[in-house]
Amino acid sequence: MHARTRTTDLPRPAVTAAALAISVLAAPFAPAVLAQDFPSKPLRFLVPFPPGGTGDTVGRVIAQPLSKALGQQVVVENRTGANTVIATELLMRSPPDGHTFNVIATSFTVNPAAYSKLPYDSAKDFAGITRLVHNPLIICVNPALPVKTVKELVALAQKRPDELTWGVSSALGGGRIAGELFSMTAKIRMTNVAYGGGAPATSSVLGGHTSMLIGNVLDCSPYVANGRMRPIAVTSLQRADTLKQVPTIAESGYPGFDATNWFGAVTRAGVPKPVVDRLNAEMLRALKLPEVIDTFAKLGLTTGGMAPTEFDNFLRVETDRAGKIVRALGLKAD
Repeated sequence: MHARTRTTDLPRPAVTAAALAISVLAAPFAPAVLAQDFPSKPLRFLVPFPPGGTGDTVGRVIAQPLSKALGQQVVVENRTGANTVIATELLMRSPPDGHTFNVIATSFTVNPAAYSKLPYDSAKDFAGITRLVHNPLIICVNPALPVKTVKELVALAQKRPDELTWGVSSALGGGRIAGELFSMTAKIRMTNVAYGGGAPATSSVLGGHTSMLIGNVLDCSPYVANGRMRPIAVTSLQRADTLKQVPTIAESGYPGFDATNWFGAVTRAGVPKPVVDRLNAEMLRALKLPEVIDTFAKLGLTTGGMAPTEFDNFLRVETDRAGKIVRALGLKAD
C-alpha cells in the first residue's frame, strides 16, 4: 500500500515567497498608479445650490478649466435640498475614486450642530480638496424700505420688531449666521425667510415679498447698478472690491463685526491621497488663471486656495465656530 501524501506535506512553491515580496514592494506604488490613470471617466461636480446663485457660478467657473486640465468632462450637477444635505449624502455614497466631488459652503460646517441626526459624519466621511473663494456678504434692501444706512435700519427694526423680513439663500448658511449675528449685535428682532438659493432669495426682495437680503455680493450687485436694490453694508472687515462705496457694518457703529462667506471643494473619504492631491493641484492652477481671477473679482469673490490638509483644518475650525453660534442661538434645521 502506498502512503497517502497530505497536501500540507507538499513543499510550497519557491515562487510564493518571491511573489509575496514583489506584492509588498509594489503596494506603496498602487495609489500612485491609480492617480496616474485618474481620471478614467467623466467627473461629477455636485452643487447643492440651484442654478444662478453664487455657489452654482463658482462650480461652473472652475469646471471649465478643470475639464481641460484633467482630459475628462467635469459635469456640474445641481442637487439642492435640506440645506445642502442631499448633495452631501450623494457624495458620501459615491465610489471612493475621486470622480465625484462637491462644492461646499458655510452650511457644511453648520449642519452638524443644526441637525439632530445627519446621514453622514462631516468629520469622518469627507476629504478636503481646497477652499476656492471667499467673499463678504451684503445687506441689500428693497428701495421701498425707508432706510439708507445701518443706523436707520436698526432704528426701523427697533420701532417695528419682527416686522422686517430678511431673506437668505439657505436655512442655515453663511447669510443666516451673519444675519443672526447682526441682529444679536444690534439688539433687534427681524423675521428670517430661507430660500433654496441666492436667485430665489434675490427675486423675493425685488418683488417686495421680503424687506431685505443678506447674501453674496453677486446676488445684489446687478440690481444695485440699476437701482432696484439699495446696499446698506457689507459684513466683512474690509469693503467689497466691486462695491467700494458700501460701508462695512464694523465702520457703521459696530466695531469688529466680521462674518464672511466661502466656498470650497471636498470629495469623499477613502479617495487615495495622490488623487486628492491631483484634484487640488488642478483646482489651484485653475484659480490662478487670469480669466478665472477676473470673473470671480467681478462677482465680489477672492480666490483663496489651500492644500488639502490645510483645508481639512480650516473645516474643523469653522465647524467648531459655527456649532457654538448655532447652539447659542438655538437654531435647528429639523
